[in-house]
Amino acid sequence: MTSETKKKHRKLRVGGFSKGFSKVWKKEPSSIIEDDGYNVGIKKGWPLWDRLTNRKSSKQPGALILVRHGESVWNSNSTFTGWADPDLSPNGERENEHAARLLLAAGYQVDVAYTSRLKRAIRSTWIILRELGQVYRPVFKSWRLNERCYGALTGLSKPGLALELGEFRVQAWRHGLRDRPPPMHENHSMWPGRQRRYADLPKIPTTESLLDTMYRTLPLWETRIEKDLLDGNNVMVVAHANSLRGLIKYVDSISDDDIVDVSIPNGCPLVYKFERSENSKTSALRPIISPNAIGPLSGEFLEKKGALRAALARESELALHIPGYDIADASPALRSLAKLELDRRLIDLAGEPVASLDDDGSLNSFPKAKLQDVENRTNFNIQDAMYMGFPASGVSPVASTGAIKPSTKKNKIVNLLNKQTSVSSTPSPFRSIEEEEEARSMVDDKGPLIIIIRHGKTTANILGIFTGWEDVPLAAEGRKEAIAAGKLLRRHGIDIDVVYTSWLSRAIETAWLVLTEMDSLWIPLVKSWRLNERHYGSLTGLSKKMIAQIHGEAQFKLWRRGYTQRPPRVSSFSNHYPGNDDKYVKYVKDIGFSLRESVARSLADGRITFARDFCKCESLKDCMDRTIPFYTQVIAPVAQNQNVLIASSENAIRGMLMHLCEIPEDRISEVEIPTGLPLVYLPRMKCLRLLDDGQYDPDPAKALERYNFGTAVELLFQPCDPEKSEFCDINPDGSINNDPIFRLAPEEKKQKIYSTSSTNNEKSSPSLQQSDLADLQHSPDAAVPMI
Repeated sequence: MTSETKKKHRKLRVGGFSKGFSKVWKKEPSSIIEDDGYNVGIKKGWPLWDRLTNRKSSKQPGALILVRHGESVWNSNSTFTGWADPDLSPNGERENEHAARLLLAAGYQVDVAYTSRLKRAIRSTWIILRELGQVYRPVFKSWRLNERCYGALTGLSKPGLALELGEFRVQAWRHGLRDRPPPMHENHSMWPGRQRRYADLPKIPTTESLLDTMYRTLPLWETRIEKDLLDGNNVMVVAHANSLRGLIKYVDSISDDDIVDVSIPNGCPLVYKFERSENSKTSALRPIISPNAIGPLSGEFLEKKGALRAALARESELALHIPGYDIADASPALRSLAKLELDRRLIDLAGEPVASLDDDGSLNSFPKAKLQDVENRTNFNIQDAMYMGFPASGVSPVASTGAIKPSTKKNKIVNLLNKQTSVSSTPSPFRSIEEEEEARSMVDDKGPLIIIIRHGKTTANILGIFTGWEDVPLAAEGRKEAIAAGKLLRRHGIDIDVVYTSWLSRAIETAWLVLTEMDSLWIPLVKSWRLNERHYGSLTGLSKKMIAQIHGEAQFKLWRRGYTQRPPRVSSFSNHYPGNDDKYVKYVKDIGFSLRESVARSLADGRITFARDFCKCESLKDCMDRTIPFYTQVIAPVAQNQNVLIASSENAIRGMLMHLCEIPEDRISEVEIPTGLPLVYLPRMKCLRLLDDGQYDPDPAKALERYNFGTAVELLFQPCDPEKSEFCDINPDGSINNDPIFRLAPEEKKQKIYSTSSTNNEKSSPSLQQSDLADLQHSPDAAVPMI
C-alpha cells in the first residue's frame, strides 16, 4: 500500500467519531456496477482478533433467503423474457409485499441483499426491504443472477410458438437441461450488448441452456455469498427461477436430472439454515434439513406454493367482505403483520390452488384454451402468433401475411418470421450505448458531473418540525419532486454512473425515484450514515415555531443555523439517540467506543456491554466533519471519471457545497437548498449550475430568483474563473459564459438527442435468422455456441 493510500485510510479521531474507514473498497474482479456499495456498507470482521479469539469458527452461519421476483408483465402474458427488462405487474408488487411480511412474521432480518441487473428483480428487492424497514442495507446487483438468456426466443409468445413449432419442441427449450434456443444475433432489437448496464462484461451470452445459467451463478456464491453466510450475515437473494435453481442445485447437491423438476414460485421465500462443515472439501457450509422441507430441498418455503396467487385472483371480490383490509397504522412492522393476517384470510377464502405454477408464472403445460384462441382468430398473422405476449406499445404494425394453419412446415414459419422481422421497426425498450453517448454530449462535454439533490419534501418539512436522524418518509409532494428531478436529468441526456445517499429512507427513496424515472435501477446505490442529516438532539420531533416561542427567536436561530452552536443533547436512553436504534448499533463500525456509554449500558443490562460513541446532538460543523471526509475519501475519487448523484439532506449537502464552492464558515448558514432540485457541480469548471426545464428567465441575472437559495446565492453560483480552470465556457465574442443555467438546446437539436428511437432500431432487427432454421431442427442435446 502506498503512503498516499495509507494516509487516506488513516483514522482521525474527533469527538469520538472515526473520520477514516477501517475497511474500504476491496479490490475484486468486479466493477463498481457490481459492487453497489457492498464494501462500504457490509459489516466486516477483524481477522487477527477473530484468529486469536477463535470467533470465526464459533459464529453461527447466517440464513440464506431465496426469493423469486414477483410476477412481471411478461410472465402474466406468457412471453419468453430472459434478459429483457419488463417491470413488475400489480400482482407482482403484491407478491413481494407478501414475501416481506412472511419474513417479518418469521423473525428474519436482512444483512445484505443480492439481486440481478434486471428491473423486475431489483424492484422486488426494493419492495421487500421497504416492507422490512431495511432499505438502508447494501444491495449487490450482479449479472450472474440474471435470468437465463433465451436467445432469439426473447419477446416471443410461448403459446404462439407451441402452436407453430409444436409443444414438445418449445417445452424442450424451456425445461431441457442442456437445450439451447437459437442464438440472438447482435442486430436483434433486444440485444443486451447495446445496454450500458453490461458495458463492463467482456462477453455476453447469445443463448443459454438451463445448465449454463446454473453454472454462471456459482462464482458469486464462492466469492461473496458463502463468505457473508460464514460471517453470520443473513443473506437475501432476489433473482429469477433459473439462476436460483443454480444456487439450490449447489447447496443441496441435487442431480442434473432432479433439478429440472424443482419449481420456485414468485414471491415465496425459501429459507436455508446452515452449520459449519470444517472437513468438507467443496463447501464450508452444510445445509440443515428443515422439519418443513419438501425433498429434495433442505430449505423451507415460508408458505405453500401457489396459495398467495390463488388468493390474489379473488382479492378484489373478497376484500369487500373483510373489514379493515386497508391498514393505516403508524408502525410499518405492525402494519405489515396485520396485512399478512388479512392475506392469510384471503388464502383461506380462496381455497387450495387449482393448478401448479411453472417457474415463469404460467401453467406447467400450455393452456389449450389459449392455443385454441390463437388458432381460431380470423385475421391471424405470424407476428400475432409470435409476439402475442409483447407489450402492445413495443410492436409496430406490419402487413398481414394471411392465416397460418397449425400444419405449416417449420421452414415456412422461419421464412415468414424472417421476412416480417426484417421489415419491422419494432422499437427496442433500451437505449443503446451509442444513443446514450449521443445524449450525454450536451452536458457531459464539460467532464464528469456531480449531481446533488436534497431529498423531496416530507410531512415534517411541510409542518416545520425538526427531523434530524428521525426516519420519516417522503410526502406525496416530495415523491413528485423526486420524479420531476429524474425526468429533468433524462431530458438533458445525463446518465448517472453511481449514486451515494444516507441511511435515511427519505433520501434513499428520492434516489430510487430518480433512478426509476431514468430507467437506471441497475445503477449502484451506495448508502452511508455519514450522509445523514444533522442530529438536532432533544429538538428532534418538535415544532420549530414552538421552539422559537419558548426560547426566543435569537436562541432558535443559533440552534438551527449556528455553525458551532449545538442544540440540547438527548438522553442516552432517548428514542432519538442512535445508540438505541438497532440499525446503528448493529451495523455502524467506524465510530469508536464510549467509556461512559459502555458503563451506563452495562449497568442497565446487567452484563458487560460495549457501546459506541454516537452523537447526542450536532452543530453544523459536527455534521460537516463527518460529511466532508466521506466525500473526499470515497466519493471524490469515483467522481474523477464518472457521473455521480448524491441524494442527501440539507445540512449534509451544505457541508459538501462548503467544500466544493469554498464558502466561508461564517456564511454557510445563509445557504438554502431547495428540495428535489438537481444541482450540477462541474469539477473541471469548479462551479455550480442548474438544469433548464424551459421555465427559467432568459436573463441569467433573474434566473436564480426562481428558487430560494438564501442570502449567499452569489457564493453558490460563482462565475467560472479562468485562473482556476481552463475549461470555462467561451462565448463567440470571446467572453466567458457565466449563465448559471444549462439551457435546453433548440427544438430540432433536442429532438435528435432526446428521441427514444434511433437509426439502430429502424434497421433490421430479426428475432430469428435464416441460419436459425438448422437450430430449430437440432436434436434436444445439440449445443449452440455461446459468445
